[in-house]
Amino acid sequence: MRDIRWVSEEGDGIEHLAFDARDDGFHVESALVGQRYGKGYGLYYRMHCDPRWRVTYAFLKIMGGGELEMHGDGEGHWRDGDGKTLGMIEGCIDIDIAATPFTNTLPIRRLQLTEGERRPIAVAYISTPELQVTRAEQAYTCLALNREYRYEGIFRNFTADMQVDEDGLVIDYPTLFTRLPRTR
Repeated sequence: MRDIRWVSEEGDGIEHLAFDARDDGFHVESALVGQRYGKGYGLYYRMHCDPRWRVTYAFLKIMGGGELEMHGDGEGHWRDGDGKTLGMIEGCIDIDIAATPFTNTLPIRRLQLTEGERRPIAVAYISTPELQVTRAEQAYTCLALNREYRYEGIFRNFTADMQVDEDGLVIDYPTLFTRLPRTR
């Protein structure tokens, strides 16, 4: 079990994440506080990934607000907590929760890119604090194997080069998140 903390570079947000690698895959539990459009919120989420880093379960809860439950089969088929098919994200294997750098780890680890390789993907993008799920086009490029990756938010014309650790967890995501404690 590892505990990771990130601080938001956009405002007063902080996240505490518990990351556990087990025989059946990866288990994550996290709580964060942040702000969007000048309004503060708290978010709790839990996620399970299979050993190939494909999300099989995600639960998100906004403190005092809505919640979202998603079940994936690792092949791009999703259902909500009531068993209803989520057709708008059909074919998406990864999820991207807007408020956390953790979900960048999912495609970084799952894609197994070689140095210099770029791969476009479609993800299930979850807005925060609304918890609205939409399909989003992104791309990842391996700049330095197991150390640095480029994220492209094609859907919003945003690019950032992220440093990661040996588990693919973000250390520095310029303009958005920094791991604590900050390295000097």
